[in-house]
Amino acid sequence: MKHKLLAGLACLALGAPVAAAPPLPEPAAAPAAEAPVSQWKTFVQDTIDGWMALDPAFAVYQGAHQHDGRLPDWSEAGLKERAAFLHSVIAGAGAFTGLSDPDRFERDYLVQVARGQLFWLEDADKPHANPAFYIDGGLDPNVYVSRNYADKPARMKAMIAFFRAVPEAAKNIRGNLKTEMPASFIKLGVAGFGGFAQYYRGDARAAFADVRDPALQAQFKEASEKAAAAMQDLADWLAKAAPTQDFALGAERFSRMLAATEAVDAPLDRLEAVGRADLKRNQEALGKACASYAPGKDIQGCFDKMRADKPQGGPVIAARKQIPELTAFVKEKDLVSIPGTERALVEESPPYNRQNSAYIDPPGPFEKGIPSIYYISPPDPSWPEQKQQDYIPGRNDLLFTSVHEVMPGHFLQFLHSNRSPSWVGRLWVGYAFAEGWAHYAEELTWEAGLGDGDPGVHVGQISNALLRNCRYLSAIGLHARGMTQEEAKRMFMDECYQDEGTAEQQAARGTYDPAYLNYTLGKLMIRKLREDWTATRGGRTAWKPFHDAFLSYGGPPIPLVRQAMMKEDSPHAVF
Repeated sequence: MKHKLLAGLACLALGAPVAAAPPLPEPAAAPAAEAPVSQWKTFVQDTIDGWMALDPAFAVYQGAHQHDGRLPDWSEAGLKERAAFLHSVIAGAGAFTGLSDPDRFERDYLVQVARGQLFWLEDADKPHANPAFYIDGGLDPNVYVSRNYADKPARMKAMIAFFRAVPEAAKNIRGNLKTEMPASFIKLGVAGFGGFAQYYRGDARAAFADVRDPALQAQFKEASEKAAAAMQDLADWLAKAAPTQDFALGAERFSRMLAATEAVDAPLDRLEAVGRADLKRNQEALGKACASYAPGKDIQGCFDKMRADKPQGGPVIAARKQIPELTAFVKEKDLVSIPGTERALVEESPPYNRQNSAYIDPPGPFEKGIPSIYYISPPDPSWPEQKQQDYIPGRNDLLFTSVHEVMPGHFLQFLHSNRSPSWVGRLWVGYAFAEGWAHYAEELTWEAGLGDGDPGVHVGQISNALLRNCRYLSAIGLHARGMTQEEAKRMFMDECYQDEGTAEQQAARGTYDPAYLNYTLGKLMIRKLREDWTATRGGRTAWKPFHDAFLSYGGPPIPLVRQAMMKEDSPHAVF
């Protein structure tokens, strides 16, 4: 899933025309010590208003379309203002004591979100060190293209305003990024910025080619061309950066990342041991499944058989058939409530955003009647033919990708978060919560009987689990244990049986996305919480109430959910 794990704010009007940028509010001021409890909801609302004004790309992604056409201020002054605002949120929220249990949970949730964003802004210095800050931070105009929240001329005007903001944004990005950075960061940035240039000139224009307004079309072409040129210039400039291998956060900063972003403060040795135990568990399960599925073959031969069974018609067509089948399965097994009637469509991912093999783009809670889109990436056409074929998932591998992205994974999880009683829960769905739930859903469906015990289906499930096991260990290895990118690639191939193309891509991702251990980290925390919560509530018969209760919180750090559901004094006993 894309790392825009966001939702919306009910007080904002939908479908508003593009307008001048609203005045920027003052950062949420810290109330006096012992702030009156009655002021908490006002503080939350003022904080959200200020947050959206500072990050209009965040607001637009939620459906707050009065912010259409704007980009964040990525100048040095703008970055400092955002950091100051986040510090003020933490200080202000901390002044509220004596809150009710739901409000105290909301306060802790909001503070943790601010701490997480501050880690990336200040401790990791991501705006100056990592192009992903911008690639994932607002340069994608797909909201205007794929979401039919207004008629095409209105969305076209929004995109014109967006395109006109891009050259200044590109100037700030170039001013911020260092001229030396890890080779994998350079490759990501060149592909991302260059991909945006192609998209702005190509598919973005094609999407609005049927708007019969010559004047508007002329403005659109002029603005998109200038924006594309700015992105291409940025890509060309970045391509000349001096490559290094200095990507590691280091053990101490990696631990600070986990504490700030996910409220996890377990020692790294403990985290690594837990991850290796889960890898061993999955490897042993794979051995048993392969003995039935591919008798006489080794593990690699078993995987080769699974991967050779390609989905009929290609992965996009196959996934479109899988979604209704998975929905029927979840209902039949009564695993979790499915609120609403929203749909998930399946499309090929756009060229500028193919660093993940699959992801879902869910609309925020403001958008009404707009489907989520499950994107599946084709192989890189520059790869050799065999490597391209290897990249296309096997039929059973794809099945669990669809479980992960759609049902009962991300799509279902966002149906719940968009209905959270707290707007903080609707707005911010965290990495470990979202990816942990989606990865947990893969194992859940197999445990519940998906595939009726077919060992080939089990191999497909385990292949996805092993990929996440190696992400987990690769993140710790690359950033805290001195592992090289080549060593990470070999681990993906040798320990988790991934093909070369996937292994190469995943090892590179680990350098610029150190938090991608959150898939397995989140899954393990959810499994432990389910075990402990259901132990006194009927065991397996309590799975559905557990799932509904867990998802009702929105998407906070899982230790906070554990503390609330288990009524524990500390949020830190996660394993």
